[in-house]
Amino acid sequence: MDVAAAETAYLPPVREGQFPADAAAQTAYLPPVREAQLPADAAAETAYLPPVRDGQPPVDGAAAQTAYLPPVRDGRFPADAAAAETAYLPPVREPQADAAAQTAYLPPVPPVDVAAAETAYLPPVREPQVDVAAAQAAHLPDAGSPQAAAGGAEWSPPTLGGNTLRAVDPAQARAEGRSPIIDPGPQSAILTAALGLVLAGAAALGHYALLAPLVALQGLTAAGWFRLNGMWPARQGIALAFAGALVADCAVLAVDGAYGPGAIIGTLGVWVLLTLVLQLRSHADPDERMYGLMASVASAALAIACTGFLAADWKAVSAGAAAVAVAVFARALPLPTAPSVGVSLAAAAGAGIAVGGLVGLGAAGALVGLVAGACALVGLRVAAYDYPSKFVHMTAGVALPLAVAAPAVYLIGRVVG
Repeated sequence: MDVAAAETAYLPPVREGQFPADAAAQTAYLPPVREAQLPADAAAETAYLPPVRDGQPPVDGAAAQTAYLPPVRDGRFPADAAAAETAYLPPVREPQADAAAQTAYLPPVPPVDVAAAETAYLPPVREPQVDVAAAQAAHLPDAGSPQAAAGGAEWSPPTLGGNTLRAVDPAQARAEGRSPIIDPGPQSAILTAALGLVLAGAAALGHYALLAPLVALQGLTAAGWFRLNGMWPARQGIALAFAGALVADCAVLAVDGAYGPGAIIGTLGVWVLLTLVLQLRSHADPDERMYGLMASVASAALAIACTGFLAADWKAVSAGAAAVAVAVFARALPLPTAPSVGVSLAAAAGAGIAVGGLVGLGAAGALVGLVAGACALVGLRVAAYDYPSKFVHMTAGVALPLAVAAPAVYLIGRVVG
């Protein structure tokens, strides 16, 4: 547009005499000429032409006013005006009916493992190779050992140096071809023998002299049983079982000798009920509460059962405790399983006869010693499930042979006495 015309676009029209007569200036504000007043093709030919400047050929006023307006869609222009506006846009492609047709000539793509793709450039991880045959052979006895000559024992044999082999759990032992049972060995056997001999000597001195080693036995029983069941630390359970044992001792000392079994059984019943109430108040998982209940009841029962030494006749206690000491020590000797058990029972019976002859039981001491020795081997076998530490051998391995033999000593003592 002319700069001069733009500056005077909104000024009033110029009157005659002020400027030279200009036909376009005189008709600047007149209404546009309708299409009927123009030739049929005049408006169409000049529809998109720029306005006429001064000095150019005259152009119709109506065409000049609509020169830059968008085309009208009412049918007065050709039907392809919309196509002209989108002439330079990219063509819109219709979606094909079959998606497989788009990839018809592409090579097939094999399935990709996402996990393998993420670690494609990492170095391979070498898993440790376990030679099962070598692991099994490592724990087999030598060809010239007594165990190999006997065809291989089912459990690990006792040794003078003790069993130092430990595994993570019984499943690993079974996988390596070994038994999950490890005998406590001679160290705990020596402690058991010493405690048994102390009990045998204290029983001859009286109930109050017997009370000191008996309390030590009950404490070892309570602590060792929880560790034997894999529950450690279990200070509350140990304290509860040990307290039940002390209460049973006091109850037996408070009543006459004939009422001693009733005092022991009554204390055991009260402690089972107390343990049940305490476990019901626990906020642990149901499985953990069940495990804790069973371990607490068993520990309290074994600790309270040791009080049988206090209620039994002192002669039977002396013979039975001495038999347990000898049987456990004989079982720790490096012998095959079957001969070791036979030697242990024979030694227990011999100890019963010897001590029974000294205290006045006579030949009946052999029966007391034999039964006490058999119970000691049962307790020793229970304590042999030692995974993963030696703490069980120094507690349950020492106490269980004597604890299991206590009720038998009381019963056989009543029979033979």
